[in-house]
Amino acid sequence: MQVGPYQLNSIALLAPMAGTSDKPFRMLCKSLGAGLTTSEMVVIQAHLLNTNKSKYRLDFKGETAPISIQIAGSEAQELAHSAQKAVEFGADIIDINMGCPAKKVCNKASGSALMQDEVLVKNILESVVSAVNIPVTLKMRTGWDADNKNAPTIAQIAEQAGIQMLSVHGRTKADKYNGMAEYDTIKSVVNQVNIPVIANGDIISAKKAQQVLDYTNASGVMIGRAAQGNPWIFSEINHYLNTKEISDLIPLEEKKTTILKHIQQIYDFYGDFLGLRLARKHILWYATHLDKNHMQQFWQTVNKITNREQQFTLFENYLNQL
Repeated sequence: MQVGPYQLNSIALLAPMAGTSDKPFRMLCKSLGAGLTTSEMVVIQAHLLNTNKSKYRLDFKGETAPISIQIAGSEAQELAHSAQKAVEFGADIIDINMGCPAKKVCNKASGSALMQDEVLVKNILESVVSAVNIPVTLKMRTGWDADNKNAPTIAQIAEQAGIQMLSVHGRTKADKYNGMAEYDTIKSVVNQVNIPVIANGDIISAKKAQQVLDYTNASGVMIGRAAQGNPWIFSEINHYLNTKEISDLIPLEEKKTTILKHIQQIYDFYGDFLGLRLARKHILWYATHLDKNHMQQFWQTVNKITNREQQFTLFENYLNQL
């Protein structure tokens, strides 16, 4: 699949997820077969650039191209400025967030709330595209509620504005992450435009990825929560799409090595204090993926640890007992 000048080596993409798709996780997923990874949502404003959150979210040293940075905001010129600053931070692709349903985002009329104002959407997309000389992509939902699924209309506006790829989550803003994703609207979007459309939502396995691609005729799939604790899903999807066969199980010892390396990279990137706290959710996700029936007691213990070395050793011992 082509995005601007970039030929992606896989049509399985990692979704931008606040609190998940940070630098260590992006690099891990790309090494395991993700064709494109996109940063956590960033608001690039002068008064925020010196914060720790911005420092970590805008660090792309060592990542391989193309680097996709997702920007958020509610005004055309604000987002155009953010896009230009993102290029300075190393962006090869700019992704615009119109998909986040979180209250703190939508209350500021950004994220998926923007879909309610199609004129504003047009102004934003045209402003961002004209502000930079790199590909601009758009992440959105099917609409803002069940009675207003206007993604096909937004898709046409986006293509006319020069957007080069669309990612559509099969839920509305009102749905948040509840219920089941639907793919009829994504299929309609695919039929409306001639740019790549990526299907997102509830794609939890290689077989499901194939089913969604077959049903929607989308150009690719985007994996979000299903990659939490299971970054190997990208290699599994790639294998199935290429061979139509389920890949062999990855040896547990290989998974353990990958997991512990990832946890160590979290410590190294964020430092002892923040790294320990951010590692907790990944430890929970990995433990749930590998040992769903017996991880609760371990989690109650490891969640209370406040020392990096103790946390790592306890998790390493837990993995070695599996």
